[in-house]
Amino acid sequence: MKRGQLGVTVIGMVFFGIVAALLIVLAAKVVPTVTEYLAIQKAVNRAAQSGTTVAEIRNAFERAKTADYFEAVSGKDLEISKDGDRIVVEFAYDKEIHLFGPAYLLLKYRGRNS
Repeated sequence: MKRGQLGVTVIGMVFFGIVAALLIVLAAKVVPTVTEYLAIQKAVNRAAQSGTTVAEIRNAFERAKTADYFEAVSGKDLEISKDGDRIVVEFAYDKEIHLFGPAYLLLKYRGRNS
């Protein structure tokens, strides 16, 4: 009995290569925004713990923003409220990533202090 050859064709390899390249490019564009979000989350947590008034929290956040080099959120964008005896600091922002031509990827980030 004759067995056919097993394996991937050249066209299959080219297709796989194109898909892999597109995923790598997408990841290269998304990972910096996720890193920025994590830095903002860390700054919000530190600011909420270090301040007792709205002005103190905003100033602490601005200092952390300068140290961590992010621009997506400023102290004015923070929503600061009180839940019982606990200070709640929330933020939300959108990031647009240009993919190609008229196509964009919109990422909506939001968070609050833990």
